Amino acid sequence: MAASDITFGYEMNNGLSRDEYDALAQVTKMPRGAKPSACIARNAKKLVGIKLLSPRRDGTYALTDKGEEALFLNRCVRGLRAIADDPSIRLDTDVATFLGRKGHIVATAVAGHFDITDKGRECLADITQNS
Repeated sequence: MAASDITFGYEMNNGLSRDEYDALAQVTKMPRGAKPSACIARNAKKLVGIKLLSPRRDGTYALTDKGEEALFLNRCVRGLRAIADDPSIRLDTDVATFLGRKGHIVATAVAGHFDITDKGRECLADITQNS
């Protein structure tokens, strides 16, 4: 229930590797018209096939809405794992806001520090079990 509550579906259902997530991240940072890196080229076929990337006419790639969502959810999972390991880890504002709204983390008395909730622990256990 916890994982479906956040919809971490891309990580579990598509089984993207770290290299594929790196390729998605590189596409976001790549200037328009620049030649894709070896990492992007290596993973492009699968990522285009599952509609996380779309090819452009000039041979580059663009991140789709589904790709942006997959990248964001991956950042949320990594942030949740980081908070579970070390509550003093600083999270990006959008990730902290999302996890806070979903009830997976709560702010502590120390500014910028978070504690993982029971719901967050349950979600992490579910993600670990399904991956």
